[in-house]
Amino acid sequence: MPPIIEVTDVRKNYHVGKIDVQALRGVSFTVDRGEFVAIVGPSGSGKSTMFYVLGGLTRDDFTSISDAERTRLRKSKIGFVFQKFNLLPTLDAKTNIEIAQDIAGRGAIDGAYFNRTTELLGISKRLMHRPSELSGGEQQRVALARALINKPSIILADEPTGNLDTENSEAVLSLLRHSNKELGQTILMITHNPEAAEFADRSIHMRDGAIVDPAREAHLRAKK
Repeated sequence: MPPIIEVTDVRKNYHVGKIDVQALRGVSFTVDRGEFVAIVGPSGSGKSTMFYVLGGLTRDDFTSISDAERTRLRKSKIGFVFQKFNLLPTLDAKTNIEIAQDIAGRGAIDGAYFNRTTELLGISKRLMHRPSELSGGEQQRVALARALINKPSIILADEPTGNLDTENSEAVLSLLRHSNKELGQTILMITHNPEAAEFADRSIHMRDGAIVDPAREAHLRAKK
């Protein structure tokens, strides 16, 4: 079976004034259907740029398909968990979750799945509250529920535990693992946290815009 994600020699440059910054330098990897993979690296390693490229969130990365096709792909196949939540401030938590279903045009929500997901995330009693009335951890869990509600084939999660305490982090990671195992969803998680990465099947390590072998790096550091 072919991989569900295949990245081949991806390069991404940003121009900051007269400086050319290489955010991605020939990145290649594959992810099999149903895998839970963590992309791990420090700040500035290129892992969040990889998130935007994979999600088709910048126009110049998907030049072979139209904007309409790119939008359809995002709506129907990919669930996003953003680092900054991106919740709509005028809507309550329940509507923020349901709106993903409306955008995808999938009709009625699976009520049992909705209830189970919000229960597992511990937000079932906070659904009538707007984002400003929720803690950062609660907002993150609402964002995760929104990503999961359409049961997409792929979940792209950018630092899903970055704003959470240990207990809430474990709840979020456990639900991602549950979705991976029970629904067969492919999960690609961006994280700088090695403990979060342990929930994944395997990790891809990045530094300075490229994939690195952590064992080789540790060996080279030890020789210095």
